[in-house]
Amino acid sequence: MSASSRDSLAGAGWQSQEPGTYRELMPPRVAKLSWLNPSTLWKARNGPLAALLGDPTGTDRQRWVQRQLDGGAATADLVIERDDPDEYSFVLIADTGEGDDSQYAVVPGLLKAGAGTRFAVLSSDVLYPVGSANEYGTKFFQPYRDYDAPIYAIPGNHDWYDGLTGFMRVFCRAPALPAPARPRPLVTAAWWRNLLWKASDEPDDALLDEARKLRSAPSQAASQPGPYWALDSGPIRIIGIDTGLLGGIDRAQGEWLRRVSLGPRPKILVTGSPIYVDNEHHPCAIEGGGTVDDIVRDPKHNFVAAIGGDIHNYQHYPVDVDGRRIEYVVSGGGGAFMHATHTIPRVTVGGVTEEQFRCYPLRSDSLAFYSGLYGRRLRLRRLFGLTADEAGAVLAQRLDMKPTRATGAAVTWRTRFVASALGAPPRPHSRARLRLPVRKVLTQVISPGGATYSPPFFKSFLRLDVSPAGVRVRCFAATGLRGQELDPPVEDEFTIALPPVAGV
Repeated sequence: MSASSRDSLAGAGWQSQEPGTYRELMPPRVAKLSWLNPSTLWKARNGPLAALLGDPTGTDRQRWVQRQLDGGAATADLVIERDDPDEYSFVLIADTGEGDDSQYAVVPGLLKAGAGTRFAVLSSDVLYPVGSANEYGTKFFQPYRDYDAPIYAIPGNHDWYDGLTGFMRVFCRAPALPAPARPRPLVTAAWWRNLLWKASDEPDDALLDEARKLRSAPSQAASQPGPYWALDSGPIRIIGIDTGLLGGIDRAQGEWLRRVSLGPRPKILVTGSPIYVDNEHHPCAIEGGGTVDDIVRDPKHNFVAAIGGDIHNYQHYPVDVDGRRIEYVVSGGGGAFMHATHTIPRVTVGGVTEEQFRCYPLRSDSLAFYSGLYGRRLRLRRLFGLTADEAGAVLAQRLDMKPTRATGAAVTWRTRFVASALGAPPRPHSRARLRLPVRKVLTQVISPGGATYSPPFFKSFLRLDVSPAGVRVRCFAATGLRGQELDPPVEDEFTIALPPVAGV
């Protein structure tokens, strides 16, 4: 097994190594997606509009589901029945489709570590920036053309920027919804929202049919009933929920979730919005009352894990819930730009300690990555650029813990300045706590939206090996380097024990 980032600088991808072969999989021309480009932000305007003027996602989602039910493409419980044996494996990726180096760099390792898996689950943000059906060719069908198994998906907020039209056309073969009636009177928030709302792109079916040929083998065929579903596979049930534009679910989906969560079968929740993330608890509200996490924690539902995308890194929180362990995971490193981990404070949420918490990339690698990125952008490399050792030393001091990798680097005014400027948490009991709102603003402005087009990328995906006794979960890294394509490093590993269930 190759060294991981927890073992060495080489395992993290910092030392000079042979570039990977992922570019051979890419189309000849790739449009580089910039999240600092005003036109990109304008295309993705529906999220802010929904937060400001009202969110139509719940209504539109149920129109999609009702269309599927009326047409006979789905049954009331939206269950996907599979014939997997009691022992099998599947992979999980999320937040994938930028269509550039960061997405394609994941593919060789995914094919290697995912060899022999029965299917894949793609959770959250299949496509960026707005989920258009006309971009699925280079951002879905081409990168995963050699994955020889079905792919099931749940949408993220970016898939909803297209009104879910592209997602439903690709994964459910559903025609576009008719336009809703214009709201009246003209001065309401809904009227203004509809005026400014980005309309769905018209799918080019000829273009889409041509793209489908890239994943047309019978072994790759997949059919799902809607944007949320339950999948019965071997000894477990996997439940995928659609958290829409703003990270909540509507009343009808909440009622469905409570219904399909009943029973003794062990369950894994897959969601576009993680429940534990960045040392915070986000239980995910259900319209009409209650939360998704209430359902996950209820012992009569027998959930053993909840895995969420949306945040573009890996985090693992093993939470004790009334004597039972539920594994809460963030796994959104499948291909988009990297969200920082160095901004995560010392972990103290849900009874989870820093010693139990795992993340990828390591905080030190995240800080080194962003210091290099903004050093280049601001033309201040000598000031901003930190080595991974320097980043590890200053973060160990600020978080009052030992660095994961040994480092002999000294902590200087420069490394402290760079760590503060890039949103690293202040030292415990520091007066900097008084400036926490300012630090959060800086973090939101500086850290998200960073992109790079050369290794290391610090991407990741999961492989889950299922048996009646348990589920082995491994987080594999994808750096874009050749050695880690051939032998993907394992950055975290744990096993979920499954209780015996009669008749399953």
